[in-house]
Amino acid sequence: MAVPFKHILVYIDGSEESMSAMMYSILLAKTNKAKLDVMYVVNTRALSDLVKAGIFLDMERTEYQLDLQNDAKRYLKHATKLAAMKEVEIECLVEEGSAHRVVREYIKKNDVDLLLLGGISGIRSRRDELNSETDRMLRTVSCPVLVIKDDEDIWQEFE
Repeated sequence: MAVPFKHILVYIDGSEESMSAMMYSILLAKTNKAKLDVMYVVNTRALSDLVKAGIFLDMERTEYQLDLQNDAKRYLKHATKLAAMKEVEIECLVEEGSAHRVVREYIKKNDVDLLLLGGISGIRSRRDELNSETDRMLRTVSCPVLVIKDDEDIWQEFE
């Protein structure tokens, strides 16, 4: 029987749900001996929209973008540390753009056969749902998607 998943991508955004997905992806990659990529996307599209709406000045956008890039580095460093604990090699990726588009294109170009996402949280309206990058990924990528929801059990299993 062939290994069902050879190349896994987990999208992280710093939320607790995405950190659970990252932990689960490490366990899944180890079990399946799969290649694991961990991606953080600095959503420059959203930043541009905030400048256009007059919520941010251009200077504030640059400052906030740098903060997001530093967050990305911090979360990916944490992912590397957790992967090393389980003796799993990962590739860390920081990308910029519209998160769902960046992830969709990466999956197409790199033959990813499973995307892991943290549970979609905090959606209060249909508009929030339509604007959710995670929801858009779920609906538009070309590979199977595994949504990780049970945070507490995963954290216990990981330890």
